[in-house]
Amino acid sequence: MDCQTVSYGDVISMVKMMQEEQEGWSTPTRRECRIPVVKECPPPPTKKKLFSFGKKREPPKNGYFQPPDLETFFSMVTTRQACA
Repeated sequence: MDCQTVSYGDVISMVKMMQEEQEGWSTPTRRECRIPVVKECPPPPTKKKLFSFGKKREPPKNGYFQPPDLETFFSMVTTRQACA
């Protein structure tokens, strides 16, 4: 068997490499990288108002428009004659 001499610096660098391999990637823990703590909860969202067309109107004092021939217009019957 061959005996190899290893220096103290080589051992330290190998230990550092092994630690880095075991640790892998990690989340930064610095203060500026942390999510700030919220001290108060935000207010709830406001409800949307229902859409309205305005004030409810009263019927006209004189009544609605009543055309005189409206009844006769709808009572007319149109007959079609068959083409022979």
